[in-house]
Amino acid sequence: MVALVILACAGAEGAAERRAPSPEEVGTPEAAKAALADTAASVRVERVPTPGVIRGLYVNRWAAVGRRINELIRVAKTTEVNALVIDVKDDRGLVLYRSRVPLAREIGADTTNPMSLARVRALLDTMRAHDIYPIARIVVVKDPLLAKARLAWAIKRRSDLQPWLDKNRIPWLDPHHRDVWKYAADLAEEAYDLGFSEVQLDYVRFPDEKRLVREATFPLAQGRTRAQLIREQLGYTRELLRRKGIRMTIDVFGLTATDTTDMGIGQKWELFVDQADAVLPMNYPSHFAPGTYGIGNPNARPYATIDRAMKDVTRRTAPVRNAGRIIPWYQDFTMGPPRYGAEQVRAQIEAGYDNGYHDWILWNPGSRYTLGALKPKSALLEGMRRVVEDSVRRARADSARADSARADSVRADSVRADSVRASSATVTADSAASVQQPRQ
Repeated sequence: MVALVILACAGAEGAAERRAPSPEEVGTPEAAKAALADTAASVRVERVPTPGVIRGLYVNRWAAVGRRINELIRVAKTTEVNALVIDVKDDRGLVLYRSRVPLAREIGADTTNPMSLARVRALLDTMRAHDIYPIARIVVVKDPLLAKARLAWAIKRRSDLQPWLDKNRIPWLDPHHRDVWKYAADLAEEAYDLGFSEVQLDYVRFPDEKRLVREATFPLAQGRTRAQLIREQLGYTRELLRRKGIRMTIDVFGLTATDTTDMGIGQKWELFVDQADAVLPMNYPSHFAPGTYGIGNPNARPYATIDRAMKDVTRRTAPVRNAGRIIPWYQDFTMGPPRYGAEQVRAQIEAGYDNGYHDWILWNPGSRYTLGALKPKSALLEGMRRVVEDSVRRARADSARADSARADSVRADSVRADSVRASSATVTADSAASVQQPRQ
């Protein structure tokens, strides 16, 4: 049925009006922007508003281009899932569809089995018809395609100034280069113009290899720490998108709420949590080292692991003004024993709920999910009820703390006043005694 809806929507679009312009037509950045503006003007885009509770699934590029997207839409229509995170630019640098962003065209990022813009719009129309929230995932710093095309933007080895390669022989972009973030922002704007409701930036960090510090050089650092640099670049990108009214969220390492350092990747909780509309810690129990939180095998105890992780999230976020919404990623894949199924997935979700976090997104690299872990659509209403209850409970707790603080302040003022009065009485008595004493 979903496939028929998609085909019907695609067939209804005029080919001349919706086709992607050729490279010759795009040519310059100005022409590209004009083409995008013309398309935006000719197509009235309606977007799915941000849900009060977000429960989503990750959709990789191949699932989006192929038939699995239809299966995942059916899952979202019949379960508590109400959002899909779709790869718009993946960690190979490939863009989902034929792009109007000049740099994407120039480096051929949009030429590997691209989805037609007509089909993209039909897909988004179908999601909107069923109130499924579409999120565009855009990988930022891990982009080997761009790193090879723009060598000046790649991380360099200090030994010979050639591109530094990770353990898989892949070059990374240097986060110091502002054009790297501008490219992500341009792709984000395009995705929003097509009808995505939100943009999620991933790999907003340095590579997670300890040898990077020893082997690489960063001439643009100018004394800034990695965490300061990531904060600045997130702020820059967010401001670009905020001007367009685009909601920006970021994926971060799950352990960043527990580790007090930047973990060597430039992600320090207090320095990024207020730089996005939402922050998504990747809380995969399999990624926590043995002994973390005093748990011998965190992967085997998903509830306990997530419970401790989310308590750290609450503790670290509380003092930060204007912190983003917290939406944890949970694990729906197997990496070491035990084999993950409905019990393990649900344990993570329930641990989040018990800590007041009712949003979540599941990650499976192949976009194949454990349907037995998902509750029916009615669970969303229950989730909203719990959100309201938690909000009321927090408001009452905040009010009680404020009343207690005021009472403490009044008591302290009273003690100070009594002390002043006592001191004044002593001074008066001493003065009187001094006047009555004869001169010796």
